[in-house]
Amino acid sequence: MSIRTNILIRVYLAFGLILVFAGAVMVQLCRVQFVQGKKWRAMSVSLSTQYMNVEAARGNIFANDGSMLATSVPEYELHMDMLAGGIADEKIFYEKVDSLAATMAQYFGDRSPREYSRMLRDARKDSDRYALIRRKVSFQQLKDIRKFPIFNMGKYKGGLIVLQQNKRILPFRSLAQRTIGYKNDNATNAAGKSVAVGLEGAYADYINGENGKRLMQRMAGGTWMPVNNGDDEISPKDGADIISTIDVNFQDVAQAALKAQLDKSQADHGCVVLMEVATGEIRAIANYQRTKNGDYQETMNYAISESAEPGSTFKLASYMSLIDQGKIDTSSLINAENGRYDLINPRNGKIALKIKDAEDPGTIISAKRAFEESSNVAAAKFVYAHYHDNPQEFIDKLYSYHLNEKNELQIPGEGRPRIKNTHSADWNKVQSLSQMAYGYELKLTPLQMLTFYNSVANNGEMISPLFVKEIRRLGNTVERFQARVINPKVCSDETLAKVRGMLEGVVQEGTGKLVIKNNLYSVAGKTGTAQIAVRDKGYGDKNHHQDSFCGYFPADKPKYSMIVVIHDPTVGSHLAAWVAGPVFRAIADRVYSSDLEMNQSTPIHFVSNTQLPKAKAGNRKAVQEVFSKLNIKPMYASNNAAGNGVDTSSGLAFEEVKYDKGTVPTVTGMGLSDALYVLGNAGYRVAVHGSGAVVKQSVTGGSIIPKGSKITIELQ
Repeated sequence: MSIRTNILIRVYLAFGLILVFAGAVMVQLCRVQFVQGKKWRAMSVSLSTQYMNVEAARGNIFANDGSMLATSVPEYELHMDMLAGGIADEKIFYEKVDSLAATMAQYFGDRSPREYSRMLRDARKDSDRYALIRRKVSFQQLKDIRKFPIFNMGKYKGGLIVLQQNKRILPFRSLAQRTIGYKNDNATNAAGKSVAVGLEGAYADYINGENGKRLMQRMAGGTWMPVNNGDDEISPKDGADIISTIDVNFQDVAQAALKAQLDKSQADHGCVVLMEVATGEIRAIANYQRTKNGDYQETMNYAISESAEPGSTFKLASYMSLIDQGKIDTSSLINAENGRYDLINPRNGKIALKIKDAEDPGTIISAKRAFEESSNVAAAKFVYAHYHDNPQEFIDKLYSYHLNEKNELQIPGEGRPRIKNTHSADWNKVQSLSQMAYGYELKLTPLQMLTFYNSVANNGEMISPLFVKEIRRLGNTVERFQARVINPKVCSDETLAKVRGMLEGVVQEGTGKLVIKNNLYSVAGKTGTAQIAVRDKGYGDKNHHQDSFCGYFPADKPKYSMIVVIHDPTVGSHLAAWVAGPVFRAIADRVYSSDLEMNQSTPIHFVSNTQLPKAKAGNRKAVQEVFSKLNIKPMYASNNAAGNGVDTSSGLAFEEVKYDKGTVPTVTGMGLSDALYVLGNAGYRVAVHGSGAVVKQSVTGGSIIPKGSKITIELQ
């Protein structure tokens, strides 16, 4: 075969293969286009468009009085479709783009008109259908922006694309910040949900609402834009509102008092909780941790999470057990050993435990006096003497108070209490019982300890603390909460009366008398100074303490209970009365002075029938309310009573200001606000000179002058 023939065969063969391959490609194209076309078109749509979540506005969190603690405000991200219908014609776009740029520059003030114009023109050249215009735009700004040139052409013609986002804000900023909590969208839990703590986390199912759906289309660069110009396909359902038990005024007082004392004592951290006795509602809860720069911030909710040895505040449980089981009475005597006692191990005769008191309580004292002076020696000797043969009896009594159980709070993160028993691996037959008597070798959170003290104030009924009392949606109550009863009666009424007397004695005659005692109202409670175990050193380092005071007020008719815990103060005294006591006193004083429903006995003041207490004229109902709160009562008839009649109006003239229509009212004797209100309602303009009460008006009351006339009033 010739070379020419061989080459031709190879060329024909290669050409034939190319034709076969081209034919196969054409067949496959036809198959994809006509046979499988429906399938691939559907897949293409699914890859370029999809429904995405539209975040629902989260519900609000309110304080007890209706003040807003947390809310969601809309925040918008603005984009622009440069090929929208109204500006598809280049002539229209370029006629108005400079006006839009100038308006944006004037409104936002961050770029010049030329820079904005260049940005918009470049986006137009690129045929950008989703050009970013602005992030973090408020609702009011959005209303203004819709009136800008081009954007005012309408929803679809102007090309403005609005994406709504929700921003969580705290109107009171740091007030109860840790209790309110937060939601972290950048972190997820095991279930794949955003991490949330505090009330935000506990009631997330209510607060979060239900997300909506919006059809989005993938653009160049992986950007997604709404297909229908920002309209929601499925509207989101906003979250429900949470009505908390927090009182903003008490919360503010609690935080300020705690932080001031932490600064003064240079402590590591501290917390305070104020609870309403009868309802268990938490009115204030504050937690502060010392930062590296020496400031204090709320980083952890110590009040509900930190389980620690409470120290002498636990003596209430020890003495309650002893008295309720008939082991001792408040008058039972004990040798306090001048505050120094060595517990001897009966097996080897060696010292098993050295027990010390902060101050010398003396020798032979009563149980009541030992409690008031917070004697560790007395508490240890009482408990050891009556329970060492059967220590489990003491443990079982503590368990009957449910001190070994969580309170099942509405907020997650509650620390686990620990009351060891004789079966515990670390039970020491010689010293554990004595140590537990004054608050060691066991652990409770501050709120768990407060719950126990609150039961004493609440006539023996132990209830779980309450942080949320109601859930509302669109103003309607969805669910209402009441405190769970943990123990209907922690002890007998006789025991209750005795321990309440002991708690009052601590403040009146004991460790709290110099700091916490107040002559205006009575306080009952107990100080607690606990030595802190330091890593690698145990209790050997005597410079680390936890100081606390737990109690309630007014002692004769308790309305509020409170605990203050300050951890590791480094400046000044380490005694609880001088560290935790000032915080308790400062908060209690403010609460008592502002709560008019408390049992405050105001002396009755008598006035003659010739001179009433001085009050400005005006709204007499308001005056009557103030006088009734002050319990002011006249001795004889008042001004508006008959000459020889009996007083029928508590000495106050209740008539409101009356005047004939079309005449000038008499405002002499009124305060400024009342005078302005009356004259303004009558249709006159008012000029004011001076301050105080009205002593003169330029137009006499009862005169007839045209409405709109000017009347000058002088105040003194």
